[in-house]
Amino acid sequence: MKSIDETSKYLEKLSAQEQLQWAHTTFDEKFVLTTSFGIQSAVLLHMTVALKSRKKPKIIWIDTGYLPKETYNYAEELTKLFDLDLIVAQSNLSPARMEALYGKLWETGERKDLNKYHQIRKIDPLDKVLLELDVHCWASGVRKGQTKNRQSMSHIDHIRDRLTLRPLLNWTKKDIFYYMENNNLPQHPLFEKGYSTVGDWHSSEAENNISKGRSTRFGGLSEECGIHIDENNFLGEGI
Repeated sequence: MKSIDETSKYLEKLSAQEQLQWAHTTFDEKFVLTTSFGIQSAVLLHMTVALKSRKKPKIIWIDTGYLPKETYNYAEELTKLFDLDLIVAQSNLSPARMEALYGKLWETGERKDLNKYHQIRKIDPLDKVLLELDVHCWASGVRKGQTKNRQSMSHIDHIRDRLTLRPLLNWTKKDIFYYMENNNLPQHPLFEKGYSTVGDWHSSEAENNISKGRSTRFGGLSEECGIHIDENNFLGEGI
C-alpha cells in the first residue's frame, strides 16, 4: 500500500474529477463529500453526477442554524438539481439553547469564544456523522488560494483519524468561475452581491476596500473554522 505522500503525489497528476472517482472506487460507501452550499460548492457537487458507480456518495452538510436564507434556498436548489443523497449534520444544542447557556459567542471579539462556537455548531456535528457512517475518506472543496493555512495542504491527508481528499486544491477563482459558466451551474444568490465566500449570516460580509476573500469571515478574527485543520492545532493555536 502506498504511503500518504506517495498517494498525494499520484493524485496531484489527476484531474479533480479523476481524484473523486479514485476515492469513490477505493472507499466505496466509506467515502463521502462535505459541502457548505457556499459560493463555489456547485463545482464539486456537480462532479458527483459524473461518477461511475451504481450509487452516489453521501453528501454531508453542516447546518449551523445560522446560515443566510439565501444559502438555505441554494441548498434546496442544488440538492434537487444534482439529486444529492444529503445528510444534514446539526448540533445537539439548538441556537436558542446555546445562546442561553453561552451567549452570542461570535460577538465577544474573543477567539476562544469563536472557537467554542465552531466546536459546538460545526466540528462536533461533523465528527458525529463521520463516526456514525464509519467514514474512511471525505472530500471537500478547499483551495490553496483561500487561506495561509491551506497553502501548505496536500491533496490527501489525515484529519482526526480519517483521510481527507481535496480535489480542487490547486484550482483558482478563475477555474471555479469558468467551470460553473461552462456547465451552466447556478450561482449562490449572494455572489452577485459581492460575496466571494459565505458562511453564517453573522460572520460573513461582502468584499470591500478593507476585506477580501476569507478575511471577510469571522470579523477578521480567523480564516478557519476548524473543520479542515488538525484538532490540536485548532484548539491550541486558535486558527
